[in-house]
Amino acid sequence: MNIPLSLLCSALALVSLSGISADSPGKPDRVPLWPGKAPVGDGSFDEANAFITVHPAAKPNGAAVVICPGGGYGGLVTGAEGHGIADWLNLHGIAGIVLEYRLPKGRSQVPLLDAQRALRTARSNAKAWGIDPARIGIIGFSAGGHLASTAGTHFDAGDAKSTDPVEQLSCRPDFMILVYPVVTMDSTTHGGSRTNLLGKDPTPELVDLYSNEKQVTDQTPPAFLTHALDDKVVVPDNSRHFYEALVARKVPAKYLELPSGGHGLNGYKGPMWDAWQKQSLEWLAERGMIPKTDA
Repeated sequence: MNIPLSLLCSALALVSLSGISADSPGKPDRVPLWPGKAPVGDGSFDEANAFITVHPAAKPNGAAVVICPGGGYGGLVTGAEGHGIADWLNLHGIAGIVLEYRLPKGRSQVPLLDAQRALRTARSNAKAWGIDPARIGIIGFSAGGHLASTAGTHFDAGDAKSTDPVEQLSCRPDFMILVYPVVTMDSTTHGGSRTNLLGKDPTPELVDLYSNEKQVTDQTPPAFLTHALDDKVVVPDNSRHFYEALVARKVPAKYLELPSGGHGLNGYKGPMWDAWQKQSLEWLAERGMIPKTDA
């Protein structure tokens, strides 16, 4: 039985604030990603826009992470899996960029276009936001983990001919952190996420394209994955198979398999939740993404 992910967690309301800069830590600003209408991916455009809320760290170390909340591609859990994660990252000197991606409603390219735009936007504003454009990663939870792993396997170096300076920049994340992620779109996926992203009757080619364990190359960025063995909503094979694909391509990766916690890791608290946070920071320090003192 597929349980809607958006029913498993509660979301916090977003608040529009102003004053984003490296000199105004702790004052997040919610800004639209797209100038005018947002692209759908088939040549058409959407009346809706995507948004990012940037949480600068009080004592920045130059690293930044685009945060993809879960919600089964049918909602957005922007509380514990969004702004709460930004607050945690800020404690360790990392800027948190919460992405409110557009919900796909069967338009498979829409969330990915938003994630790519968020990564390009972060690089475009690196100097103003006090971040290193070579240390911008992505983190995702549940269906947001699928989006993060899609961004890590479907990227480009930018379009040098674009009249939009943001689109000229790379959308490749420098690292991925995937927490109880949906990764595949095959029979072991979370059914609700698949239907919301790909529609009710996707072609085998579309299923393969968004089964990210099949899209790993030697250019895929390093990844930290974590999953509870007793997760019945999004089974741990999602993380395990992606990790195996990374190792096969010699991409640096770590997989933390947790003994318990289920989906959401006991409601975002307790020893299982603490374990992935601690070990992911240590992994980032080992990769040179953050100073060891911030881990």
